[in-house]
Amino acid sequence: MFYGPVNRADNTVQEPRLSPVSRLGALRLRALELLLTARLFRPGPVRTSLTTRKVPSRGCRAGLKEQSIEASPPLQLHMMSTTESKSNSPAASVNVGTVGEKDTAAVHVHNASHGHYQEEGELRRGFSLLSCLGLAFAILNSWNAMSASAQIVLPSGGSVAMLWGLVVSALATLTMAVSFAEVCHVYPMTGGQLDWTYLLVPEKYRNFASFFVGWMGSTGWISLAASASIIVSNFLSGIIVMWNENFELKTWQSFLFYLAATIISWGLNAFGLKILPTLDRIAGLWSMAGIVVVSITILACSSGRFASAADVFTKFSNETGWPDGLAFFLGLLQSMFGLTGFDAVSHLVDEVPRPARTAPMVMVMSICLGATSAFIYLVIFLFCVQDFDALVSSPTGPILQVFLQSTKSLGGATALLVIFNLIAQIFAGQGLTTVASRMVFSFARDRGLGHISPYVGHVHVGLKTPVNAITFVCIWIVVLGCIQLGSSIAFNAIIASSVVFLQISYIIPMTALVIRGQACLEGNHHQKAVWSLGRFRRVINSIALAMLIFTTVIFTFPPAIPVNGESMNYVVAVLGVAIILCLGTWFVDGRKNYHGPRDIDARLAIAATAL
Repeated sequence: MFYGPVNRADNTVQEPRLSPVSRLGALRLRALELLLTARLFRPGPVRTSLTTRKVPSRGCRAGLKEQSIEASPPLQLHMMSTTESKSNSPAASVNVGTVGEKDTAAVHVHNASHGHYQEEGELRRGFSLLSCLGLAFAILNSWNAMSASAQIVLPSGGSVAMLWGLVVSALATLTMAVSFAEVCHVYPMTGGQLDWTYLLVPEKYRNFASFFVGWMGSTGWISLAASASIIVSNFLSGIIVMWNENFELKTWQSFLFYLAATIISWGLNAFGLKILPTLDRIAGLWSMAGIVVVSITILACSSGRFASAADVFTKFSNETGWPDGLAFFLGLLQSMFGLTGFDAVSHLVDEVPRPARTAPMVMVMSICLGATSAFIYLVIFLFCVQDFDALVSSPTGPILQVFLQSTKSLGGATALLVIFNLIAQIFAGQGLTTVASRMVFSFARDRGLGHISPYVGHVHVGLKTPVNAITFVCIWIVVLGCIQLGSSIAFNAIIASSVVFLQISYIIPMTALVIRGQACLEGNHHQKAVWSLGRFRRVINSIALAMLIFTTVIFTFPPAIPVNGESMNYVVAVLGVAIILCLGTWFVDGRKNYHGPRDIDARLAIAATAL
């Protein structure tokens, strides 16, 4: 039975008539909803039923018609196939239900012209607030990522850029996070920035803009997942070199470690859906425990052999050939890398109860927790460095070198690295693959990947997870890893790619926020927004946009001059290939078949019930 407005053949909307008894029942359910939603941040499923409310049809309210939607009893909602018609088509109608007891999220799409339902499996709402926060903290993995990439910043500003650059990066990233948290509160959509772009930019440009952002965002998340695999590879390679100084590790051997890490992430995501929320909670706790245990251990073992406070807080070094100021900003790549990916939870909103409240809070909290824990850990890390020159040139990597300098034991250094850093990085790789696959899945569902979109945008009915999207992501992770076979600076290229691509995907929706302001955020619901920047919105958005543009340009510079094969910044080449593929797909398929997020009216209606 259809409980909402009817999409008739003449494309008009007929309001349903309610009897007095039905109206009384609706008022009782509304009172129950207000009682339940007063508990703002309680994780877990919430059953709600709404009376008629207005939601925008396809984008910001300005200049667009509104559509009334009345909530139906709890339904199982199923994701639409990429081959179905859009929900606003005259020939299609959409049943929108609330989250039921089974915590499944989806859309039931009825095609009136064919008289049947199209179902493509379902995604479970299994991520609570704690599991989302654990996933976000484990994905950022800031303390581990920043110490593992210390070789990037030490020649480009030294400890000054490592610590105070982190402060600059944290403040900049926080402006981005709070800006997008406000958008996510109004429009909690799985596509994240690609869906927001479609909703925020003018109608004339929205299709191509969201298509381009989808490509940049998907490539960025794939690159970020690849960075986790290459860090795991570097850890294992460093252990072998540390125990066997005369052993010459081949690049193909390191690539095998990279491949193993990728396969682990693929297996956990494809077949471990039921344990992923629990695994994400464990990952967050494991990462926090690692900070505490590793810090205490290296402090205790380094007793009496600490670096001076001047070396830790004020030592500036510049071995790049660039001017000191530019070298400092080049060093920000390390800290920006450690904080990149704060939008992770926005790509899981179909699997998060009450996403309009949970997702924005997790986005902001992840930056605060990641930056604070990383700063404390890096201060301890630098105090335990006894030879800064050895840290830069060590074949084992910076983390193992500090552990070895502190513990004076091969076994002790190995145990610390394996138990905490290595396992935390494997958790991060699994989480990054989860988010990357959801981003790609959402984009493919909207026909963003051309002719392979129906395949990649499919949810496995039995496993209830987008297995094809997970496989697609992991294949591209392996392709990116092939850079490791031909270049000794693949690590820098992959890290720079992950930051640059994601920042490009943030720039376009942030620009729309700065230009259009409140007009973009009139809402997907009539209630007062919990997350609102108010009068400070445009200032914060402008600061975020300025930092995004500036750092994106800076991170494409060569890390050192004069430029040669070893100092070239290969992110430019990777970016060029991605743009060529994006434009090629657009002209071959996208301009005809890509029309932005599918079922956007129904998805916004579902989001409206999650308040």
